[in-house]
Amino acid sequence: MTHALAHRAAADRHYSTVTYVLHAAGQVLARHPEANAVLAPGHRRRPRIVRFTEVTGKLALDTTVPGGDRIVLSALVPALESASLADIQDRVDRYRNAPAPAALPEFARVRTLTRLPAWLGRIAFAAALRDPRRRLAILGTVSVSSLGHRPVDGFHSTGGTALTLTCGRTAPRPVVRDDGRIEAAPLMRLGLTFDHRVLDGATAADVLADLKSALESEWATQHTGHTAAVTPLRPLHKAATDPQ
Repeated sequence: MTHALAHRAAADRHYSTVTYVLHAAGQVLARHPEANAVLAPGHRRRPRIVRFTEVTGKLALDTTVPGGDRIVLSALVPALESASLADIQDRVDRYRNAPAPAALPEFARVRTLTRLPAWLGRIAFAAALRDPRRRLAILGTVSVSSLGHRPVDGFHSTGGTALTLTCGRTAPRPVVRDDGRIEAAPLMRLGLTFDHRVLDGATAADVLADLKSALESEWATQHTGHTAAVTPLRPLHKAATDPQ
């Protein structure tokens, strides 16, 4: 995360780590339409894979509702394939800075659903998800969940989409340079959970590798004004993938 953090430090506004991840997801999934898809009922309810042209992120938002209950809302960030970093941060700020995020117009359907009896709510929700277009407006196409604000390096999650990205905290960790030197560099553990019914492991591996590359190299150009040479780092201990 070296270049992303340098870009953030030089920017005239704050950018969240999840904003960089959402931006990278939009660019990568636009190049991998087979991963920007969902399994949906087809003819005679036979399963079929539906691909989307728009990349819609679903951000897990930790909030507290009136009465003190702590919940997680699914906040959608649409058109990631064409959105700028500032566009994405504007949407993230809208959700995070609202006095009562659950009262925003974007969550009107959620409020309606919670007012229904539990059995009826489950039926209504399942019916809505059968239509891929409605599913896109409810769950998005890629989920992002972050515990970067907690002392958590990595975790696994599934957000109801074909791909779920998980972000641990960004912290200095020992890495090995190509010449054998051991240095500290800011690393973030990036995890990916995927629906094997929609895409195979090879495609998922390509997506994860491209996400890592995007997070490492995209901002090398942005914060220096030219393309910088990025020396690959090898973490001493590695699980999932660790963008430097």
